[in-house]
Amino acid sequence: MSNLQLRTISAIVLAAAVLGLTWVGGLPFRLLSATIVLAIFFEWSAMSRPRTDSAWAMGGLGILPEVAVLLFAGALVAGVPALALIGLVAVFTLILWIVGRMRGVAAWEAAGFGYAALSGLSLALLRGNDASGLVAILFLFAVVWATDIFAYFVGRKVGGPKLAPAISPGKTRSGALGGVVGGVVAGLLLAGSAGSGNLPLLAAVALLLSVISQAGDLFESWVKRRHGYKDSGSLIPGHGGVMDRVDGLVAAAFALYVIGWLSGSADHPAQGLFPA
Repeated sequence: MSNLQLRTISAIVLAAAVLGLTWVGGLPFRLLSATIVLAIFFEWSAMSRPRTDSAWAMGGLGILPEVAVLLFAGALVAGVPALALIGLVAVFTLILWIVGRMRGVAAWEAAGFGYAALSGLSLALLRGNDASGLVAILFLFAVVWATDIFAYFVGRKVGGPKLAPAISPGKTRSGALGGVVGGVVAGLLLAGSAGSGNLPLLAAVALLLSVISQAGDLFESWVKRRHGYKDSGSLIPGHGGVMDRVDGLVAAAFALYVIGWLSGSADHPAQGLFPA
């Protein structure tokens, strides 16, 4: 079986599972979001934590990041309000940064916690429990997945100058442009089929999300290259780790959450962009 075939099968299975949980929403989707938080954090830690570092260093402070991320994941599953979750992210990130400085591990653990926590928070709060949340998440998926697919195939077909050769040698400028076009078209098709009336605004949002999702992909590539890894893990056949699969999605999810918060509210961001 070729790598492309393996990637395709894995992607179909994952998409079916994620879409099923998205449709249900509520607690099942919050559990999915919390799982993404934990997976991202532990993959990030596996790449960035010094191999000689002991979890019980400095009287057990080495396990503080794991405790923090488990507490946050529990709060996310429990449905704690948005501002309280954001407060937890800020407090835990600050504590982990201070402890990281004391342990001499720089700011990588604090950054990994903040990155993982904001990723899960954005997804869970965007979905919520209402119809607006369902449309918002499907819009996000349509833009990000189409961006990924079109960037891959256009880049392979057209080729041309590299987008960021020092970070991700396989990505091309033609692929990035093809991804943006595909992402905007897919987002508009989803929004139109859902009956959304503010299509010009949503086209601009889709354009922004497509660009940010590709930036998120490059960011994760930089983190892996910085620590000498090709993949963040090996959990997903043909794709690597969870971070390899959701890098662009979580970056775009955070951007959409911020946009929704500015146009709606922190607890119901989707209602500002996709009113029921």
